[in-house]
Amino acid sequence: MPIAVTGSIATDHLMHFPGRFADQMVVDQLDRMSLSFLVDELVIKKGGSAGNIAFGLGVLGQAPLLVGAVGGDFADYRQWLERHGVDCSAILVCDDVHTARFVCTTDDDMRQIGSFYTGAMARSSQIHLADFADRTDLVLIGASDPDAMVQLTAECRAAGTPFAADVSQQVARMDGEGIRSLVEGARYLMTNDYEWELLQQKTGWTEAQVAERVEIRITTLGEHGVQISGRDVGELKVGVVPETGKVDPTGVGDAFRAGFLAATAGGLSLERAAQLGSLVAVHVLETDGGQEWHWDRAGALARLGEAYGPDAVKEIDAALPA
Repeated sequence: MPIAVTGSIATDHLMHFPGRFADQMVVDQLDRMSLSFLVDELVIKKGGSAGNIAFGLGVLGQAPLLVGAVGGDFADYRQWLERHGVDCSAILVCDDVHTARFVCTTDDDMRQIGSFYTGAMARSSQIHLADFADRTDLVLIGASDPDAMVQLTAECRAAGTPFAADVSQQVARMDGEGIRSLVEGARYLMTNDYEWELLQQKTGWTEAQVAERVEIRITTLGEHGVQISGRDVGELKVGVVPETGKVDPTGVGDAFRAGFLAATAGGLSLERAAQLGSLVAVHVLETDGGQEWHWDRAGALARLGEAYGPDAVKEIDAALPA
């Protein structure tokens, strides 16, 4: 059965600041900071963590089930996703509000300052596992309304449905108790390195204590690759696929998750899954927006071979859809 991807579905309003945020900060005046950045570019893209992940899974042939709340302005976005193999039948449409929006400015160092308008996403708690449980055997619980995330996680635990905890940006908003409720019992815990450190700080859990509560932890390390650890898999580190250029980092983590989950769904090892995830991630890094990348099978396999060798190409190629 397909993977159910829950979380934010949004449009991304992406801007570029021709400079460095760090140069505008006065360290001993941060409590009085009031800045306006003159940007030189604005693009509007389809996004949201769940939208990006589902798009990637769809492109890779997995026909994911997208679960989330959207506004009455979602029609064009729905058509886009369905053209790329995403099942949108479990989406809650709230006609009286807008779909969520992410407004983000990126500087020349690829550092970002962003704001997120929740819109329809604030009603995600109206969605329950029972609405789609018979259509999936793994639920990715991505960043959304915190109460909805906690609710859905509890429902997965109660039903014995495997889930991936992808707390993402909400680790900064939620307290330790809330984060602990999202992590406990997860098959996969997926964060970047900053979120991982903040998660430990807020929960009070050590690395060993987290390992007692989740099967597999996947921590992306930016340009340093990804680290995977688990009770039955030990420690594993996988490097990145070298980029041809950096355009915008928005959605890179989502792309990694799509590639990783597509690979595990195809029966590949965790190492191969991380390698495919890294390949999809670099595709997004090299494009403007989380869903603007294109899948060229021959070119993708060539890049995999250059980064990881012929054995990786052979195994991943066999698991990819024709």
